[in-house]
Order: sequence, then structure tokens, then C-alpha cells
Amino acid sequence: MDNRRSFLKKFVGIGGLVVAPAVSRVAEAAQNAAIKNIRLSQSNNRTRLVFDLDRSIEHSLFRLNNPERVVLDIKNTRLLDSGLVEEMQNSLLKGVRTGVRNGNDLRIVFDLNDNVTPRSFVLRPEAGAGHRLVLDLEDKNSIPFAKTVKEKPKLRDVIIAIDAGHGGRDPGASGHLGTREKDITLQIARKLHRIIKKYPGMKPVLIRNGDYYMALRDRVKKARDNKADLLISLHADSYRDTRARGSSVYALSVDGASSETARWLAEKENASDLIGGVKLDNKDDMVAEVLLDLSLTGTIQSSLDVGDEILGELKRIGRVHKKRVQQAGFAVLKSPDVPSILLETAFISNPKEERKLRSPAHQRKTAKAILRGVSDYFSRKAPPGTWLSLNNKEHKIVGGESIASISKQYNITSTDLKMVNRLTGDHLRIGQKLKIPYTTTA
Repeated sequence: MDNRRSFLKKFVGIGGLVVAPAVSRVAEAAQNAAIKNIRLSQSNNRTRLVFDLDRSIEHSLFRLNNPERVVLDIKNTRLLDSGLVEEMQNSLLKGVRTGVRNGNDLRIVFDLNDNVTPRSFVLRPEAGAGHRLVLDLEDKNSIPFAKTVKEKPKLRDVIIAIDAGHGGRDPGASGHLGTREKDITLQIARKLHRIIKKYPGMKPVLIRNGDYYMALRDRVKKARDNKADLLISLHADSYRDTRARGSSVYALSVDGASSETARWLAEKENASDLIGGVKLDNKDDMVAEVLLDLSLTGTIQSSLDVGDEILGELKRIGRVHKKRVQQAGFAVLKSPDVPSILLETAFISNPKEERKLRSPAHQRKTAKAILRGVSDYFSRKAPPGTWLSLNNKEHKIVGGESIASISKQYNITSTDLKMVNRLTGDHLRIGQKLKIPYTTTA
């Protein structure tokens, strides 16, 4: 008993931490998640702890040195039995301490015998198992995380289809300097492809990567064949009044969706396509129409959502022609299950904007604005089973940390960390929160 009191007094020394009270308030306990059990296992140089929970949780993880510790914070959670951690030890783990911070959050401190790389991930209920939080502690001599990641559920990148408008015998609009829309859209598309390719958790696909003609329906088909999560069609606007200027973003209109439903229904017997995972050719007309309407309605809403994010970023770099996402029946937007937007980057008919469209610097600025909008959207609504769907992990800056040390801690590159968090330099402030990207090559 005296040893336990001594331990609790030492534990108060961790910043912002207070000792958990012996009796929790009933109201608070009812609202908190509960850790029902903790399982410890060891293989090679890795220690794994599995926390069995009664519901989903939010957590954060960080490492402290001198002495070596890993700290796990779990929001609005309580430990049902403190005895679960009191005797938890092995060759890597000296011991485990727990306490309460911010009133309802559980802090667990793992005292270590060696320097480790901590990893954590959440498993959703499946096959009779409930919610689980998995914590891996790998010492510095363990095999790279890239090899062990195969043990986890297979995740994929979010796929972005980039469509350079026009091409080949269809030059699109032209400016006073002879600038052709098909050339500008391809240049911006290639720049966007390059920067998305560097973004953790995203994979770009170019619909057109040369000066050739491509039918609108073929563009949609290529996006769907590549299982795209988003289609971005790039264009340059034109108007007889050369004073017209600014960017615009379009999503599919309701009328456009209605006509598309009719077309898909007419072709359903010959279609091998799946709408929301359901094949149409074995459904009667009414059921098929309802399924298509539901799919298109959801797709349009997602298109409006991502379009709004992109439009907001375009406002930061220049003028917008329309302050809200517009809706029209463009054929390239008529994918029933792929959110799609059409972006008029600027007016090629406006001499000033034509010169900007020709500028590689402005093209890169436009591509980066598009990426920021796409990133903001998928940070909220990443498809299940993608790396970005796990990208809710945050790291809170403490004294003495740097971009380099945090990158090393999570086994990611400094470039990826800075890109995801839109950092232009290496300056960090205590208390600042950073997103930690997940990559298949970490």
C-alpha cells in the first residue's frame, strides 16, 4: 500500500496530470468510454497492447525521452479495473501508470527500458469482437514498419482523376495571344498530378496526358474504370465581353441527374456497372430508378461539398467569377457514383487572365489551391478503407520538439509532415497540433 502511495505521488509530476479519484461521478462515468480489458503480447522486438473498449474513442500518442516513455491520451475514457496495468511488465516495458487529465480524459504512461517507435490504430467491431485500440511498441532494432504494416487491414490511396478539358481536334477556347484552352488545361493537369502524387494517401490519374481528342463519355468511363473517388475536369472559360474574369466551380445539376438516370436505365441490361454495389440488370425499372436516384443524389451532394472547399481555396489566390458552386448538366460530370466537379480556372478571353493562365507559376499556384481544397474535403470525408480515413491522428507539440524529431518519431518524411499541415517553414509552437499522415511507405 505504501508503494502504491509513493507511485501515485511521483505520477503527479507529469504536466497537467492529476491522480484519478477512487470514485468517479456517476454522470461522468455514464458518458465515458470504458476500457474493459488490456491484453499484452510480445513477438521479436515488438510489444503489442490491445485495449478492449465498449465504444469508439479518440486518442493521441507521443514519446518522451530521458527517461524513455510513451504517453497515450484517450478522450472521455475510464479504466474499469486499475489492476489491469499494475503488474504489466516485460523486457521492454518497465511498468504502466494511469491518471486522469482534463476531468474526463485517461492518460496512460508506459515506462520503457529502451528507445521505441510507437504505433497505434483502431479496429472497428467485426466477427464478434468489439472496439479495440492497438498499441505497438517497436524498439530501434526492430524491422521497418513498412514490413509490419502488411499485418493490418489492407488500406488504399484515395484516387483523384484529373481531366484536362478538350484536346486534339477540339482546341477549346482561344485567347488574344493565341493561347489554346486544350494546352492550358493539360499543363495545369500535369502540375496537379505531380503535387498530388507527392501527397500521402492520394493517387492521381490523368484522364488525358497528351494532345489527342477524347469523347466526354470516355473521360467519365476512364475515371470509373480507375475506381476514382473524385473527378476534376479542368477548363478555361471564355466570354464575348473581355472584361469577364475569375474562376468558377460546377457540379451536376438536378436536371442533368434526371436525364442521366434515364440514360442509365435504358442501358441497364447491357451494363456491367455497379451502382452502390448493386447490379442493375437484375432489377425491375422502379427499383433500379430508386437506386440510381439515391446514388446520384449522394454523388451530387459530395460534388457540391468538395467543390465548395476548392472554391474557397481559389478565393485565396485570385478573383472568383461565381462565389458559390454552380450546377449544370455538363456530360463530364455525369458519373453516377464518382463525385465530379468542373473547374473553369479563369477567363482565357480576358487578356490579363490569359497571361496568368500562360504563367507556370500561376498554374502551380492554381494546382496547389485545388490540392488544398481536395485535402480539406477528404480530411472530413475520406472513403472507408483508405489511408486518409485514418488521418485523424494528431500530435500536440511539447517543448524541445522539431519537425525532424516528430518526423522521425512517426517514421515519416519532413516533407510529408509539412505538406499535410501546410507548413512553409520549420517553426513550431508549444501546444500546436499537427496532423500525422499515414502512408504505405512509412
